[in-house]
Amino acid sequence: MSEHEARRSPLHDEHVALGAALTDFAGWQMPLRYGSDVAEHTAVRTAAGLFDLSHMGELWVTGPGAGDALDRALVGNLTALAVGRARYTMLCAPDGGVLDDLVVYRLADEDGAAQASRRYLVVANASNVDVVRDALTERLAGRDDVTLTDRSLETALIAVQGPRAEQVVVGLVDDPAEAEAVRTLTYYASVPARVAGLDALVARTGYTGEDGYELFVPAPDAPTLWRAVLDAGTPLGLVPAGLSARDSLRLEAGMPLYGNELDTTTTPHDAGLGRVVKLDKVDDEGAPLPFVGREPLAARAASAPARTLVGLQGLSRRAARHGYPVVTGYGAVVGTVTSGAPSPTLGHPVAMAYVTPEVSAEGTELAVDVRGRHEPVRVVPLPFYRRDR
Repeated sequence: MSEHEARRSPLHDEHVALGAALTDFAGWQMPLRYGSDVAEHTAVRTAAGLFDLSHMGELWVTGPGAGDALDRALVGNLTALAVGRARYTMLCAPDGGVLDDLVVYRLADEDGAAQASRRYLVVANASNVDVVRDALTERLAGRDDVTLTDRSLETALIAVQGPRAEQVVVGLVDDPAEAEAVRTLTYYASVPARVAGLDALVARTGYTGEDGYELFVPAPDAPTLWRAVLDAGTPLGLVPAGLSARDSLRLEAGMPLYGNELDTTTTPHDAGLGRVVKLDKVDDEGAPLPFVGREPLAARAASAPARTLVGLQGLSRRAARHGYPVVTGYGAVVGTVTSGAPSPTLGHPVAMAYVTPEVSAEGTELAVDVRGRHEPVRVVPLPFYRRDR
């Protein structure tokens, strides 16, 4: 493959057969939509959607020192993560800027000859796999108790999201005991299981604001699993869904997107995610554990914010988009939209934006400059949508 040729998902032929409109995304050729963006979005909110996430990165960090190494490389406390649990965390630069937001899974330890070998799966955004791998390689260098393995191209990731996702996925689990384990998984937990006759890691995670699962399988098994889920789910209203629906779903759920709400100029605190920065991590002696970015992040946590991430409800029909200026009634620029789109669920436009603190209070009336026209918006709490539990 040439350096300018987009990679193809192991599910590429499935997407073509379903008539998907394909687009280049983070170096991959991925389905943008199969038919209607709104229909796919609505199916996820009311029944279930099937997503190909095989462009995401899967990096394994293993060995007796894996937890300690990740504690020093990332902002989270991964040694405190129980087996079978997952955690949302971030990889930050030395100045505190976000290099990527990640989900880290702690899997069952493997007993070695001398001591247990810790196992963590680090899932990175497709656009940042190289950045994450290179940063972890540098931060783990010199340690003989940790191994980093990039299995991104060997691994497929399929998501089933929506109120009927549990019914679909559990119905495909072969063993009754494993099926019950999958059914009773709590949010941000995972369990190995055979799904449609295939070995999979089943996680109750997602990026849509709905209940659902993400299934990791070897890349060659992905088409078989995809077809099995589609066959089982179609009678229940499941549809394949593309990147467009995934983006509108995550926006309604107030979930950040790297490159929009997060980047190297943004700290976790700027994005309202300071809770993921564990400044209380300590070493074996009880001293504060050094991790990359600790000092600037501690200073940021103790200072007043220069900008605040807020939700904006559109009061007209025209949607704000990424990069549009946020202005006051007098036309003064007070922020920038990071993500925006019409909300199929709510029936009006929504957006996230960074604004100055003095205009960040709930109920504040502002406007967005949409191609020279000031469209009215109101500051509202995030998320815009929260599912019934």
